[in-house]
Amino acid sequence: MITKIKTLYKIQVKKKLQQHFQYKNIHEIPKLVKITLNRGLGSDASNAKLLENSIQELTLISGQKPAITRAKKSIAGFKLRENTAIGLRVTLRNYRMYAFLEKLIHIALPNIRDFRGIDKKNFDSRGNYNLGIYEQLIFPEITYDSISKTQGLDIAIVTTAKTDEEGFILLKEIGMPFKY
Repeated sequence: MITKIKTLYKIQVKKKLQQHFQYKNIHEIPKLVKITLNRGLGSDASNAKLLENSIQELTLISGQKPAITRAKKSIAGFKLRENTAIGLRVTLRNYRMYAFLEKLIHIALPNIRDFRGIDKKNFDSRGNYNLGIYEQLIFPEITYDSISKTQGLDIAIVTTAKTDEEGFILLKEIGMPFKY
């Protein structure tokens, strides 16, 4: 199954990038590699019910069950014990990545109140983009009645771009709504 974003990339975006940056080889053209979703649990790590709710929410949002990240060692100052769940992560590739990106661009981001675009300063100098979402209610799968606490998540869009400019043009051509 091919999403609209993947066909748009194959038909239009590749040609525009090749013309703009004068690539001699088609393998130099930047492309999407993966999207990672991360959520830290914070003080909710000890509560098993909130952990289970968080796992269900990320499963609904991403279409894939998250992996639980655990503490490697105990830290008394943070009241943290070794092997305690401290976060969740999901890595999306191929079809699920494109489906999530399409949902993010066309449905979730426009649901943010007073949304005027995402900031183009969040590139990491290697062409990858990082985005923080403050509440999970912007996704259509999550209903207000089903959540016990509003939580955010971090989204990292990893590309093969070598510079921020290449990554910016790639994401802009795909349809990311950047501020101007």
